[in-house]
Amino acid sequence: MTLVSAQKSINLAQAIQQALDCHRRGQLPQAERLYGDILAVRPDYFDALHMLALIKMQRGELAGALQLMASALQARPKSPEALINYGLVLHGLGRNEEALDAFDRVLAIKRRSIEALNNRGAVLEQMGRNEDALKSFDAVLAIKSNHIDALYNKGSVLRKLGRYEEALKYLDRALAIKPDYARAHNNRGLAFEGLNRSEEAIACYDRALAIDPNFGEAINNRANTLQNIGRHEEALAWYDRALALNPAHPEVLNNRGSALAALGRYREGLESCCKATALKPNYANAQWNESLHRLRLGDFAGGWTKYEWRWMRPEGQKRLRNFSQPRWTGEQPLAGRSVLIYAEQGFGDTIQFARYMKLLTGQGARVVFEVQPALKSLLAPLGDDIWVAAYGEELPPFDLQCPLLSVPYAFRTELATVPATVPYLSVSRDRVSAWDARMPARSGPRVGIVWSGNATHADDHNRSIALARLAPIFDLPGIQFISLQKGLRESDAQTLAGDPRLFDLAQHFTDFSDTAAAIAALDLVISVDTSVAHLAGALGKPLWVLLPFCPDWRWLLDRSDNPWYPTAELFRQPRPRDWDGVIDQVRQKLARRAWAAGGEDRSLDQFDTSE
Repeated sequence: MTLVSAQKSINLAQAIQQALDCHRRGQLPQAERLYGDILAVRPDYFDALHMLALIKMQRGELAGALQLMASALQARPKSPEALINYGLVLHGLGRNEEALDAFDRVLAIKRRSIEALNNRGAVLEQMGRNEDALKSFDAVLAIKSNHIDALYNKGSVLRKLGRYEEALKYLDRALAIKPDYARAHNNRGLAFEGLNRSEEAIACYDRALAIDPNFGEAINNRANTLQNIGRHEEALAWYDRALALNPAHPEVLNNRGSALAALGRYREGLESCCKATALKPNYANAQWNESLHRLRLGDFAGGWTKYEWRWMRPEGQKRLRNFSQPRWTGEQPLAGRSVLIYAEQGFGDTIQFARYMKLLTGQGARVVFEVQPALKSLLAPLGDDIWVAAYGEELPPFDLQCPLLSVPYAFRTELATVPATVPYLSVSRDRVSAWDARMPARSGPRVGIVWSGNATHADDHNRSIALARLAPIFDLPGIQFISLQKGLRESDAQTLAGDPRLFDLAQHFTDFSDTAAAIAALDLVISVDTSVAHLAGALGKPLWVLLPFCPDWRWLLDRSDNPWYPTAELFRQPRPRDWDGVIDQVRQKLARRAWAAGGEDRSLDQFDTSE
């Protein structure tokens, strides 16, 4: 064939056929040269423009591909194939709304285009519009019930929607068609993980890796599952295997940081997270994870700053409130102004950081404090110029607003400046007397017990203890043990009902004011890391906190005291998952404790207020 040039006439049909043959054989440089030669003679030649754009796509040269695809569509505006590929390029460039428009243009021309429907669903899924994505995949399957990509994609979306059993059905249908579909095995593992069926999840990842030993996502997911079930050493080895394939993988580096922290290698964990954020500065989960590492290590200056990244995480975006009033950052003067502080996380967080309300009024602010309904009556007496409202109640006018866990950042709180004056919550003598009367007649020191937190909390498996494991503590004579535990799990309820050494007071609690009044009538509270621990600390009650090997950031590291709660003593696991070691420490110290006489009167006097 004569070489094409701008000066020579050629047989375009022959030239394009030769270029297409090279393209099909994978001879991309030759095909690219031939397409270029054709376009030198006919700049608007659709096939050459379209196919050269595809080569650019294959090479990841998306900007060049977009320009060529746009030119191809000028030549043939209603080409479904070009519109689909144009949408894929736009998607690759992150221009998802435009990509959806391109797929919609295809569907206006060809209503039953499986490719356009499937690609549209994939883009919607990536945008987080999972319900809309599901409709697109259903439309594909209505046309072709065994379309393997749509089956896989629908299974993926159902998993993201938390519909794990349904997800497994569609992934199984995809695998029935293609048993060696490694990505489907991987997604099946994620569905089992969502069902807390970890061993089955690991088996799925192993099947994916038997097909593709270098499948980095499956390696990372396998490590995550091991991490979730407390097999941290194994998880770390798998994260390192993933990094051997791709040392610059931000997600793996972030996850590895968590595994290192769980093993007590906190500074290494921080270093791993920092590598992740350096590689991907907009990676919100890694930025937030870095904040937890820094706060746990006592680096409050760096930690509070990074903690603001929580709003960029999906969970945070659901909690963020959009007010017209400006955000208070600590820079604006507060004297004579009203500021809304709104609770955004758990009960314990609200109780812990309620201490800042008096610091705000100390700067001349009028405070509107919006809290969970169960906390309103407890927090209502916080002080003058503090209006406490429950979620859903009409708020009074305010000038500024700030989410609660951003208040320490606004105050630039350091370890040395933690506002640690306790008690900062109070209970009236009458309420304490009423709850004192509900307990058995005092025959010795009274010790309140809380052994588990919210079962839905992400770290519940790490911080909660089965009641039966605390039996050695209850063997101690002369101590009255009072259960303050709400939300009993079935096994714990059976243990509690069958143990006469533990009096169940919590069954009568209606809100945290009741719990606070009961705590006030006790001599000591022993609790895992949950809201009752924060409540006892806020009331200035002697408090023993039972902590996992890798604790929440607010309990810091390597110390038995805590700057947030001066009356707290911390009992830490000596090694991961070793609650027996903690329980033995508590039992020995409880047995040695010299109880002061008159504990009942001391408790009542301590919490007397003018209410």
